[in-house]
Amino acid sequence: MDWKLEGSAQKTDSHVLQEQEVILEDTGEDSISESFRLLQIDVECEHREGEMLPTGGTVWCSNVQRKQRHWEKIVAAKKSKRKQEKERRKANRVENSGICPQHSKRFLRSLTKERLLEAKHSGPRLCIDLSMTHHMSKKELSRLAGQIRRLYGSNKKASRPFWIYLTGFTTDSPLYEECLRMNDGFSSYLLDITEEDCFSLFPLDTLVYLTPDSEHALEDIDLNKVYILGGLVDESIQKKVTFQKAREHSVRTARLPIQEYMVRHQNGKNYHSEILAINQVFDILSTYFETQNWPEALKKGVSSRKGYVLQNSMDDGQPEKLPEAKLLEVS
Repeated sequence: MDWKLEGSAQKTDSHVLQEQEVILEDTGEDSISESFRLLQIDVECEHREGEMLPTGGTVWCSNVQRKQRHWEKIVAAKKSKRKQEKERRKANRVENSGICPQHSKRFLRSLTKERLLEAKHSGPRLCIDLSMTHHMSKKELSRLAGQIRRLYGSNKKASRPFWIYLTGFTTDSPLYEECLRMNDGFSSYLLDITEEDCFSLFPLDTLVYLTPDSEHALEDIDLNKVYILGGLVDESIQKKVTFQKAREHSVRTARLPIQEYMVRHQNGKNYHSEILAINQVFDILSTYFETQNWPEALKKGVSSRKGYVLQNSMDDGQPEKLPEAKLLEVS
């Protein structure tokens, strides 16, 4: 009985195997390849599930990355909050004071650089003649270096700046070393430095040498001219040094119209002088170029210690309206 059942089971299994072989033969190669494709998909799914559920060191890396992303979100939120707060304070300042919002330092530096470079191509030109510094003492060189620094600072602030040339200026000179020592960022000043003399750098008919010893007062600032200031600090006050140098090269000279718009003022030392530092002369030229008003320009550049005051500028201690500039002949 048991033998019969066992034989019957074997026949049944053999019959099932034969049916499966028949099915495989009927389906052909296409069904076999499809089965392998399904098996490959299952393997890929298992691999992705393994990535989604990491273990060991992979779990630690995932936690670090999650914390890092969380920290980045916090930092970004703080930056956004600070920016909003900064804009809110700026809006409050504008609303309360009625003034325009202030620009950043980077923007102002960019704007200054743009104005200076524009002046190089279309602005008035000013040349500082530094060919007379070899006889100057160290103290005088230091004073001249300070004047150059103040002149450049004023030019940077001007709404209509000049383009500056430092001529007769060698990089191995004591003055150059003094400028580097005293003036931060001197090597990056936006101006031209050349060893060439101003009389050979420009056509002579375009030059106007500004000297207090000239007989002719400066009338106006001509964009086609190059104005020269003598870079000279001389405590012994040698007279007509720059005037004689201009005459040697047959160059036109002019002086500031101090005598035309100012009068001598009584002081305890009875001291009166039209000799100004180069930065003071530049302040006068720059102010006049912006305002086209000589009295206003002279008031800014000529100190009362020079013994001069504007005509009709004071009446019982009250300032009066400044007179309009008049035309003065320049030869």
